[in-house]
Amino acid sequence: MYDPFQLDRLIDLWLTEDIGYCDLTVQVMIEPDEQGHFYMNAREPMTIAGIDIAAAVFKRYDRNLEVETKVKDGDVVEAGAILLTVRGPARGILTAERTALNIMQRMSGIATETAKYVAAIAGTKARLLDTRKTTPGLRMVEKHAVTCGGGLNHRLGLDNGVMIKDNHIAVCGGIAPAVARARKRLPTLTKIEVECDRLDQVTEALAAGADVIMLDNMSIADMKTAVAQVAGRVPLEASGGIRFDTIRAIAETGVDYISTSKITQSAPAVDIGLDEAE
Repeated sequence: MYDPFQLDRLIDLWLTEDIGYCDLTVQVMIEPDEQGHFYMNAREPMTIAGIDIAAAVFKRYDRNLEVETKVKDGDVVEAGAILLTVRGPARGILTAERTALNIMQRMSGIATETAKYVAAIAGTKARLLDTRKTTPGLRMVEKHAVTCGGGLNHRLGLDNGVMIKDNHIAVCGGIAPAVARARKRLPTLTKIEVECDRLDQVTEALAAGADVIMLDNMSIADMKTAVAQVAGRVPLEASGGIRFDTIRAIAETGVDYISTSKITQSAPAVDIGLDEAE
């Protein structure tokens, strides 16, 4: 879930970016007392994410606007569904329109893509995870969108857990000393995950006491071997090069989690419009 305090700061940045000094078009064309009534609608099937954020954009710009949401995050809608209505001073609606649409299209695009990947691994034990490969400044809302699509969040930031990767291992002189260093100073309830790209590293990480082992860019055959080798003693996460056309086979190896940046970095925005109510 996103932090409302942080959200207000983000909305201020988004509006400032789009408006600049003023919305010149509405200032020269629309009278201050003119009223408007519009509805936001889905122009294609989608999984909803960001509906309350879109509503907050309108209200943040003009508190006199009346916004009513018709759906909630996580809902699956068809083309033509009305997502929210907004009425009040026309200047406020028209100025905030693009910012509200932009974030709604981006977030719902991520939720829709995530839902597609989740459906692809249905019936297996694997759960879908996101990554830190997010749009700078939008991580909080993009990771929220992943959960709306049925995925799980990995680390929200570097302070959320210890991820020992190849460069950490190189500096420390091996997996065992790297885990030992981390364990010595680690907060009690924090987990250690170790990235492994070879089966011998999986053996070493398991012996060193890793809480989670990441199988990085491994072949399907090696993943199956790793699953048998670990035998459920710690969770296994498959990562690296995950694509929609390969994720089912990866899930069927028996791994616990599959992480991919495709659901955030490569998710296409969905088509949402704002039209005048009749």
